[in-house]
Amino acid sequence: MTGADEEAREAARRLFAGACEFVAGAAAVDAIPPDTLPEFAFVGRSNVGKSSLINALTGRNALARVSQAPGRTRQINFFRLGEACHLVDLPGYGYAKISKQMAAEWQHLIFSYLRGRASLRRVALLIDARRGVLAVDQEVMRLLDQAAVSYVVVLTKTDKLPPAEHEAAKNAALAALAGHTAAYPEILATSAITGEGLAALREQFAALVSA
Repeated sequence: MTGADEEAREAARRLFAGACEFVAGAAAVDAIPPDTLPEFAFVGRSNVGKSSLINALTGRNALARVSQAPGRTRQINFFRLGEACHLVDLPGYGYAKISKQMAAEWQHLIFSYLRGRASLRRVALLIDARRGVLAVDQEVMRLLDQAAVSYVVVLTKTDKLPPAEHEAAKNAALAALAGHTAAYPEILATSAITGEGLAALREQFAALVSA
């Protein structure tokens, strides 16, 4: 690791070690707050581990609510990281037990935010490492492409995958990026339990804050 790499990692560590607090929740498009700071959004299927990852990134146990019931989060939650940026927890998608009307309302809320947010620097599209990229994830990727929203695919729950299967999971996810114009050309493998990949994700976000 070079001196510049060490400086980047330390800057990212300091950013995510600073104050972080919940600032707003929006259950409807007209309740989304003004975009005053750079933002990084987290989106993924219900029960993919969004809240656990946000908590692990910020070193907090309960910043983002971790629910045992998939599909429970019904609003966009905004967290301010120091005075530097917002972390945005988007409602999970693809949960089969919610009504079609509610699913449509959630999708409208999520993509109204994604398409119209000038301050949005990057989306972390979370994929369960054990499940891989599913058809519903591919649809989200197409929508992000259409909206020209830069996103990075982040594998979650790698601690639940045998070590011998880690590389295959990353390669499969990387292959799924083919043809997706807004996708960042790298897969980040993470675990909220072991801490794998968290430093790399922090560094990516921190670099975009200062860009």
